[in-house]
Amino acid sequence: MFRALQLSQNAQTFGAGVVQIDEASLPPGDVQVQLEYSTLNFKDGLAITNKSPVVRLWPMVAGIDGAGVVLSSSHPDWQVGDRFIHNGWGLGETRWGLLAERASLQGQWLVRLPASMTTRQAMAIGTAGYTAMLCVMALRERGLPDGPVLVTGATGGVGSMAVALLAGLGYTVVAATGKADEHDYLKALGAAEVIDRASLSAPGKPLQKERWAGVVDAVGSHTLANACAQTRYGGVVAACGLAQGADFPATVMPFILRGVSLVGIDSVMAPLARRQQAWQRVARDLDPAKLEAMTTESGLEQAIEHAQALMQGKVRGRIVVKI
Repeated sequence: MFRALQLSQNAQTFGAGVVQIDEASLPPGDVQVQLEYSTLNFKDGLAITNKSPVVRLWPMVAGIDGAGVVLSSSHPDWQVGDRFIHNGWGLGETRWGLLAERASLQGQWLVRLPASMTTRQAMAIGTAGYTAMLCVMALRERGLPDGPVLVTGATGGVGSMAVALLAGLGYTVVAATGKADEHDYLKALGAAEVIDRASLSAPGKPLQKERWAGVVDAVGSHTLANACAQTRYGGVVAACGLAQGADFPATVMPFILRGVSLVGIDSVMAPLARRQQAWQRVARDLDPAKLEAMTTESGLEQAIEHAQALMQGKVRGRIVVKI
């Protein structure tokens, strides 16, 4: 038996709770693992609070991220005792996830834990940090003009990680947030300036004053449209989230008149080579002290409460769940 945060639903009710599950119930997989840490991402919050139809199979063990140790393996790349990281691949949606003591996985989904990183640090980074690194890589690969880089949703998981990563690489980072009491937090992560998210979240003109060389946007909707409208000639916008909404009320004008590039960032199904590159880069480029400053630890039993706070906008940075 093992403990897991299980979600259940029938025609009338939805439930979320930590329960005991028989290991014989685990889905087929070629790598059996013991989880040491998991985390809470925005998608986990949606699933655990039933705010969005994330889960497609019931009952479901929540958790898209996990890090721990291999217990047994028939996959050639993984041996007993190896330490791994897992992100995405439909876990917590169509297959049992990693807010649990045990899991059955596919070896092709796993990334080897970098030697310089603990499993706790890996989950403090989680999909949020891995996604932020994919955004940073996209900006750098496409070449940015000189100028500041905007990070929206800056106190969230992706935003906090993006601020820290970009500042550590020498960029001038402008952080957008609606939390007036978090300016010191963002400046400690490396933000040169903090602006009110209200300046971006309302409908705006198709083309606006050129401000940003690059943008990491975790918000979507009018915020993304305004960010694109304010991006400098030849600038790059990496879009990875929809905290404000999934709509994109914009025109093509920034793209055809200023040569702005809008890059979509997918972390769920990204190829293994891209994942490995991102994790090696984040292990190299992220200041461990800044990571710790943005991390709050939870037990498995408290994860539901933290997920509720996450969906209410009461969480900053990252929540790591000790299994």
